[in-house]
Amino acid sequence: MPKEELEIEISPSGKVTMRTIGIKGSRCLDYADLLAQIVGREESRQLTSEYYQAEATVGQQSHVKQRR
Repeated sequence: MPKEELEIEISPSGKVTMRTIGIKGSRCLDYADLLAQIVGREESRQLTSEYYQAEATVGQQSHVKQRR
């Protein structure tokens, strides 16, 4: 599974910039929303190409063969 990271930068003026790395699909918006709640307001939002990529899903398939 690819590494998922949040890159948070706080400028000397107090401006907070966050970038998600390795988080595919709309899941990145959950992190952006959480940071906006913590900081208190959001100036702008820019979607990256990873937003438009399919989210990684983890699944497991089982096959059961019965003998009679």
